[in-house]
Amino acid sequence: MDDTSILDTGFWITAAAIFGLLFLSAFFSGSETALTAASRGKLRAQADRGNKGAGRALRLTEDSERLIGSVLLGNNLVNILAASLATALFTRTFGESGVALATLVMTLLVLIFAEVLPKTYAITNAETAAARVSPIIRIVIMVFSPVVRLVQMLVRGVLRLFGIQTDPDSAVLSAREEIAGAITLGHSEGAVEKEHRDRLLGALDLEDRTVEEIMLHRSGIEMIDADADPEAILSQALQSPHTRLPVYRDDQENIIGVIHAKDLLREMDRLMRGDEAPGLDGFDITHVAMKAYFVPETTTLDDQMRQFLRRHTHFALVVDEYGALQGLITLEDILEEIVGEITDEFDVEEAINLTPGADGNYLVDGSMTIRDLNRATDWNLPDEEANTVAGLVIHEAQSIPVEGQCFSFHGFRFEVAAREQNRLTQLKIRRLQL
Repeated sequence: MDDTSILDTGFWITAAAIFGLLFLSAFFSGSETALTAASRGKLRAQADRGNKGAGRALRLTEDSERLIGSVLLGNNLVNILAASLATALFTRTFGESGVALATLVMTLLVLIFAEVLPKTYAITNAETAAARVSPIIRIVIMVFSPVVRLVQMLVRGVLRLFGIQTDPDSAVLSAREEIAGAITLGHSEGAVEKEHRDRLLGALDLEDRTVEEIMLHRSGIEMIDADADPEAILSQALQSPHTRLPVYRDDQENIIGVIHAKDLLREMDRLMRGDEAPGLDGFDITHVAMKAYFVPETTTLDDQMRQFLRRHTHFALVVDEYGALQGLITLEDILEEIVGEITDEFDVEEAINLTPGADGNYLVDGSMTIRDLNRATDWNLPDEEANTVAGLVIHEAQSIPVEGQCFSFHGFRFEVAAREQNRLTQLKIRRLQL
C-alpha cells in the first residue's frame, strides 16, 4: 500500500478527531480539578462582587457527586473514543504493530496534554478556571444527569451488597472542620501566626466545650456571709479584687444572691450620707444582692456566651445535675478562651504555672488546663478525658500517684513533683524523643 492511499482524507479526519477528543479530555480534566480545588469561600466572595461565573461554579459544587460523576463520564467517553480511533489509525498505517504504537503514543499524549498540563493550570488558578468552565460544565451535567443517576444507583446497590451504606447528603467535613484545618495548615506553613491561630481556633471551639472545662472551681470562689457584720462585709468587698461576689447564708451551698460592688457603694452612700441616714445598723445585704443566675455544667461556651449577652449579665454560678454548686463562670472567662488572658489594674497577679527547665522538663502546675498547656507549648495532649494536667495523669495512672512517681504516655514523660493530700500540685513534663 502506497503513502497516497494511507494519507487519504479519512486519515486526516481521524487524526483531527483524535486531537479534538484530546482537547475535550484536557477540558474535562482541568474542569474537574478546578471545580474541586476551588475555595468555596473565595467563590462566594467573588459571586457577592458580581462575578456570575463564580456564582455558577459555586452552585455546581453544591452537588459534588453529580458534578464529579458527569465530568468523569465525559472524560472517560472522550478518552476511550480517542484511544479507539488512534488504534484503528495506527493499525491501518503500521499493521499489527500499530496497536502497541498507538498505546504508547496515546498514553504520552493523554498524560501530558490531557492530564498534567490542564490540571497544573487548574490547580494554580482554581477559582478563575472554575468560573470560566462553569457555563459549559453546567450543560454537560444537564445532558449526562440521567446516566449519572443510574450509575449512582448501581454503585450504591453494589456497595449495599457488601454492607456499606452511603449517605449522599452527608458531608465528609463540616464547614467548621474545614476552617480549622485551613488555619492549622496555614500555621504549619508559616502563613498564620500562632497568636492568630489560637484566637481563631478558640472562637471555633466554643460550641464544642462546656462551662465545666473553664469554670472557677467552687474551692476558689470568694463568698460573702449574709449574716456577717456589716463592717466585715464592707471590708471584704473593698479588699476583694472581684466586682461581683456570691452571698450565702448558713451553708456555702445555699447561695441567696450576688452582690455588685457598685450596688454596695450606692447602699452605703444612702446609709451614711445625710442627717437622717440610718447608718450601718440599717444595712441588709439581701436588699442589695441581685438574684443569682445558675447554669448547668454541661452548657456549651457558645450557648453560655449567647445567654450572657441576652440577659445583659456577666456572671453565673455553675451547678451539676443534682443542683450542687460546682463553680462559677463569667463572660470574661469565655472571652479569654479566644483572646488569651485578660487582666486589669485590680487583678491579682497569678503565679507562673508553666516553667521551662534547663533539662528539657517543664514544671507545670497540676491545676493548669490541658488546653492552656497545649496552647503555650504547641503540644497535642488529649483533653477528652480530663480538663487539667493532674486529671490527665490520674486518669492514665488509674490511681493517685505518689511524689516522684513517673509515667510515660501520649509521647510525654510525666513525673509527680509535688503532692498535697490527694491533689497533684506540680508535675514535670518532657516530650519523649521519637
